[in-house]
Amino acid sequence: MALAEAKAATVERRHLGRLVIGADQILECGGRWFDKPEDEGAAKETLTALRGRDHQLVTAVAVFRDGEVVWRHQETVRLTMRDVSDAFIEHYVREESPDILDSVGAYRLEQTGAQLFERIDGDFFTVLGLPLLPLLGFLRQAGALED
Repeated sequence: MALAEAKAATVERRHLGRLVIGADQILECGGRWFDKPEDEGAAKETLTALRGRDHQLVTAVAVFRDGEVVWRHQETVRLTMRDVSDAFIEHYVREESPDILDSVGAYRLEQTGAQLFERIDGDFFTVLGLPLLPLLGFLRQAGALED
């Protein structure tokens, strides 16, 4: 949540009076926190560490206006990755780079990354990095969207 709030606060200073949205996501697996991979080698390491295991994505979103948080929300999605082969990981990284380097888990569920998983418990948009439905609900309540 702190990272989502910091992102929104930084941008909001240049747009006073407007609603500014900030979001961030972290991945945890077996007590280890993962960052976005720096390169294809790191992406392969991440996918190898996650294969055959459960992990969770925690996604936070914060909305600022006039220097204050006016809304915040956090959701957790639990995912189970298939026990994919080294060859599958190699092929996946080669085909999906560099886009997967923007993802903390080195996968993009909206692309062929769905093939990596056997189970997903939670909201699709939250996996993508933004709990969209709760955010849209807030924006309607705030009058930023028509109901």
